[in-house]
Amino acid sequence: MKVFDSISNELTDWIYKQPLFFNATSPLGEQGHVNLSPRGLDSFRVLDPNHVAILDLTGSGNETAAHLLENGRITVMFCAFEGAPQILRLYGTGEVILPGNDDWAALRECFSEQIPGVRQIFKISVTRVQTSCGFGVPLMDFVAQRDTLTNWATKKGEAGIRDYQREKNSQSIDGLVSAFAEE
Repeated sequence: MKVFDSISNELTDWIYKQPLFFNATSPLGEQGHVNLSPRGLDSFRVLDPNHVAILDLTGSGNETAAHLLENGRITVMFCAFEGAPQILRLYGTGEVILPGNDDWAALRECFSEQIPGVRQIFKISVTRVQTSCGFGVPLMDFVAQRDTLTNWATKKGEAGIRDYQREKNSQSIDGLVSAFAEE
């Protein structure tokens, strides 16, 4: 295991080669559920050596946002499924950036406008960068990103997405409020 204070250029290059990553969050209460979300679809950006952003698409739950609003803690993990083994974890604190927020326009420009169903952006201040061997991670061939979520969002349309967010994304499974409960 190696620990760094920031994300190097070499790690940034490696991150962008990974088609899948995970983020983990948890509520403060010991009875709450830890959330682990798989992510793809070109939804991750390194903003600078200590800041990253995740483009969050509308889905069935909104646990990450609810946990970030409650306590800010988040860990992002990448693993190599091809090539040399490696695991990278980014530890830090995040904030939920909604459309209309002061940071929205600048952060949204970092991602493709072609991705439908965007819900929010998570801006993360990285406080610890850790790599480990990844020897136990299987080798796998990447075929393609799924288009199911983007097709669903396109079919639903902007108004349908907003209605869905208000109905399904206003609180976490533990009853924590998410950003959409405030609308």
